[in-house]
Amino acid sequence: MASKPGPPITPHGMAELKSRYDHLLGKERPEIVEIVSWAAGNGDRSENGDYLYGRKRMREIDRELGHLARRMKTLRVVNPVDQPDKNKVFFGATVKLADEDDTRRTVTLVGDDEQDADKGRIGWNSPMAKALKGASVGDLRIVKLPGGAKEWEVMAIDYA
Repeated sequence: MASKPGPPITPHGMAELKSRYDHLLGKERPEIVEIVSWAAGNGDRSENGDYLYGRKRMREIDRELGHLARRMKTLRVVNPVDQPDKNKVFFGATVKLADEDDTRRTVTLVGDDEQDADKGRIGWNSPMAKALKGASVGDLRIVKLPGGAKEWEVMAIDYA
């Protein structure tokens, strides 16, 4: 039985996760280890703020490193440029939209680990992305949001 492919992520998104992992492992963690070692040598650890904070921060870093390692192992890198049908909205598409009031919005469908609404990067499993999947230019899609449903027209699709 073949295993199910993991959630998608763009090459840029995977590079950002790897960069964060490398930063934690190669810079932050060694600095904290040094602080904890120095603080441990100062005697009573029960009231040593540097020691207590350092141990707490080291646990946080180790937890995040474990999370990042597991995520990177399960994610599937998908390059949007390799999309065979560039006339439809799929993973990695940058989509220009207009609503009923002709309010324009541009969104890029990315992996859930790299979403950033302020930059127009919406997660692959978000309500907007689910509504847009498979759409072509000129299609109308209704997006169900907590504030109610809203209709959007697909104005352009790009896989740059």
